[in-house]
Amino acid sequence: MEPLDLLYEEAGQPGSGLPPALATVYGGDLGFTPPCVYANFVTSIDGVAALGPEFLSSGSAISGRNPADRFVMGLLRACADAVLIGAGTLRATPSHKWTPDHVCPQAAPDFGELRRSLGRATQPELVVVTASGDLPTEHPALQSGALVATTMDGTRRLDGRLPPACTVLPTREGSTVRMADILAALHAHGHTTVLTEGGPHLIGNLLGEGLLDELFLTTSPVLAGRADTPRPGLIAGLELLPEQPAWMDLISARRRDSYLFLRYRLHLSNSRVGLRSAVAI
Repeated sequence: MEPLDLLYEEAGQPGSGLPPALATVYGGDLGFTPPCVYANFVTSIDGVAALGPEFLSSGSAISGRNPADRFVMGLLRACADAVLIGAGTLRATPSHKWTPDHVCPQAAPDFGELRRSLGRATQPELVVVTASGDLPTEHPALQSGALVATTMDGTRRLDGRLPPACTVLPTREGSTVRMADILAALHAHGHTTVLTEGGPHLIGNLLGEGLLDELFLTTSPVLAGRADTPRPGLIAGLELLPEQPAWMDLISARRRDSYLFLRYRLHLSNSRVGLRSAVAI
């Protein structure tokens, strides 16, 4: 794969000592200071992040399955202890597995080398968030094993339905989940570097509780458009402007052809302030 073109990099960022093959393609090092929650999304030029519930695998459609985007996706997964997704994302991608090699198999040996150097498990642990317990339990990602973070109501609904490889993380009574509770449970499992790949409601929850640290955003050179189908952007279920803008600092910019790969850090003035949202996932 051709290297990404490095356009900008803020000085002093943490590094993990990427294996040479990964560092060459990425155009430098990549690292995180734990505890850290970082998101990865692809959007169209007009800001669409999901095409709607009737369209499966929205991310692949928006990205055009671009090899550079899939490499970055795999690299970000390879750096993580756990990959956090909402139930809607699981339902919308019925054959997906949230592992580095699933999206970029040609880099699998290098991803494995990186994880060994970081002291990580062979694969990041998948964490699925569901308030209701409404999950497609036959999904191959659940069959392979996952942590399922849910409410007590969701726990009762899932009782006896999940594959044996899954573990339930019950959080609280009621119809909503608190991301702070989920992250505390993940930290107890030793997962302090957490990647989330959405969807927009999950990102809204994380921002609403002031728990998102960084955002990796791929801008795909495509216009998606909007008409009668709900097509959310990065965040759903949470209004920020004009009362509570969540400013971010650009800390990295890369390019491959007409795709932009941007890295933002949530501005310290709004980080972990508790913007307050309660979204049922």
